Amino acid sequence: MANGLDDVVAADTVLSDVDGAGGHLTIRGHSLTELAGHWRYGQVVRLLFDGFFDELPGDAELEKAIGSARTDVFERLQPMLGQLAPLDIYSAMRAGIALLPDGEALADALRLVAAPAVLTPALLRLTRGEKPLPPDARADHAADMLKMLGGPSTPALAKALDTYLVTVCDHGLNASTFATRVVASTQAGLTSAILAGLGALKGPLHGGAPGPVIEMLDAIKASGDAAAWLRGEIARGERIMGFGHRIYRVRDPRADVLKAVVRRLGSRKDTGSRETGSRLAFAETVEQTALDVLRVAKPQRSIQTNVEFYTALLLEAAGFPKEAFSNVFAAGRVAGWIAHAREQQATGRLIRPQSRYVGPVPDLVA
Repeated sequence: MANGLDDVVAADTVLSDVDGAGGHLTIRGHSLTELAGHWRYGQVVRLLFDGFFDELPGDAELEKAIGSARTDVFERLQPMLGQLAPLDIYSAMRAGIALLPDGEALADALRLVAAPAVLTPALLRLTRGEKPLPPDARADHAADMLKMLGGPSTPALAKALDTYLVTVCDHGLNASTFATRVVASTQAGLTSAILAGLGALKGPLHGGAPGPVIEMLDAIKASGDAAAWLRGEIARGERIMGFGHRIYRVRDPRADVLKAVVRRLGSRKDTGSRETGSRLAFAETVEQTALDVLRVAKPQRSIQTNVEFYTALLLEAAGFPKEAFSNVFAAGRVAGWIAHAREQQATGRLIRPQSRYVGPVPDLVA
């Protein structure tokens, strides 16, 4: 038995490969660096969906269909948004998605792709006492998400968010993807499978971690001594947010992609770039200090920067509050979940592992 299923192969997949030793991420035959910043999110959705849906349209037509799906989701769920808004932002988004049809068609899948991008800005606006803004079906997916948020939106910010969505679209058989495949293996609908993924993503050991990176940076800045603050956290047995990964034994390749995106944002003359640049410079100092402190405190382990660290800076620059970071993560990952659900359903095999009973044994009467 492998505790935590470490090194257990539970599925054959064509969707993504995580090389933890080499620090490489392959998504359907393409390296992360080939896709991020070069392919639009809609194009990557098509890449992931290819072969899993009949009559899948080309890139341009599929991106139009995603735009129409955003409008469909908004019209379906707008009457319920006021009832969802009192929940925390992630639970409200999840509850809204649960109201969508639980089908298997491409239209069902595209509504699920659209839902986090529509619900997150709409719910955030409601919590600020503002009216939700309807989607623009003709807009690019990331640009429309920022437009619906109603904050600062520039082509550079839209490009940054689009690159983020591509970067996190799929990542092997992580906890949320495995949960999605387990539910899909029962032949439940796509919405049921994606809700399982959303439940797993909420945990702080998975997608729930980017928000605390901002809290950590703010606490370190207030302390005035990064090394002392970090050593204190380690001494108390606390996790240093944004560092370490279950699979990668070298630097998470997604961290470098997102760091480059934030650096480009900070170098521009757009509104807010000076603040972004200053935030990045401070974060880079904290990153190096953390790596040095971790190397000394845990010499037996290779703890490197992970995707969460620069995710926090990018989403903060895009105008999302930290409590919504996991929502935006879900907006990127949902395409991968759907593809994995369809791939699992194609095998026709119910996932049903065995357990080993270690409890008390009753007396058996002859």
